[in-house]
Amino acid sequence: MGIAWRDDLAIGVELIDNQHKELMGRFDMLLTACRDGKGGDELRHLVTFLNDYVISHFRDEEALQRKTGFPDYESHRQEHEAFVARLKELKQRIDEDGEVLVDHVLDTNKMLLDWLIKHISVRDRAIGRHINKTS
Repeated sequence: MGIAWRDDLAIGVELIDNQHKELMGRFDMLLTACRDGKGGDELRHLVTFLNDYVISHFRDEEALQRKTGFPDYESHRQEHEAFVARLKELKQRIDEDGEVLVDHVLDTNKMLLDWLIKHISVRDRAIGRHINKTS
């Protein structure tokens, strides 16, 4: 079990590709920890990392979209906001429960896998095509 960066996920913008690689690396660490029975511990680290990381990453990505006149900017920004809200809700559930439960780990795995499959590999690649076409 694990997940690794694949070149077909690259959007052709080094800054964003490197940020996506970091995100995938962190997700892989969570999957590895789950396999080893330590998913709860790693999930706390991942949620803390994501709270700061996605804000910075989304800011960079959205700045590129505005700079290049990406036509689907607004809906893309809304997807980012929805992800941040889901992450906040997950963190709140963990805090309220006082411990990391199996369903928290499962929900996080699903959320990140959906994000990688639907957002990075489809939506972000559209940004890359747009940027590479306009530059």
